[in-house]
Amino acid sequence: MDLLQGLLLITSIHLLAAASPGPDFVLVSQQTLSNGKKAGFMVSLGIALGLSVHILYSALGLAAVIANSATALWAIKIVGGSYLLYLGVQGIRAKPNNAHSSQKAVTKHSSLTAISKGFLCNALNPKAPIYFVALFTVVLSPNLPPLHLFIYGIWMMALQLLWFSTVVLLLSRPSINEKFQRLGHLIDRLLGGAMVLMGLKVLTSKIN
Repeated sequence: MDLLQGLLLITSIHLLAAASPGPDFVLVSQQTLSNGKKAGFMVSLGIALGLSVHILYSALGLAAVIANSATALWAIKIVGGSYLLYLGVQGIRAKPNNAHSSQKAVTKHSSLTAISKGFLCNALNPKAPIYFVALFTVVLSPNLPPLHLFIYGIWMMALQLLWFSTVVLLLSRPSINEKFQRLGHLIDRLLGGAMVLMGLKVLTSKIN
């Protein structure tokens, strides 16, 4: 498979995967609606950067090892599920924001935190090793040039960032965002509850 064919295949598969409802989507939505466009972009950047973890171990041939190791998947499931629960509880505990200036101050100092949240949410996804085994098995070959692997990885991160940036732009439109801001803390709690449910599902479901 040449580079262009690989890029087209990765584009079609990865965009569908990125658009699927999941923890990343919920986190981006929650941060955008509660903290604004900048926070949404920072979380999206963190999610894209989180892909580098999966791409790296896949390139080293560890994805198959992880995906077929009950112990490794169990550990990732516990850590990832617990992190989703942590994010969900934070949302559920959200309180009404009475001071607009206070909200801006929180957002101003939360860029690194938002990036970290996005990074960990993606990097600790216990289903990622299985997904990357399937994807890289189709695209990769033993004689694949390292440059092609690098291009594939950067392209996947760019696709992830593009998709979630589009979600951020849609949710931050004044006509949409103003309606949500009136009930911001309730939206936080609703999305936090969804994150808790996802965390519980991760902790209680079988990976394979």
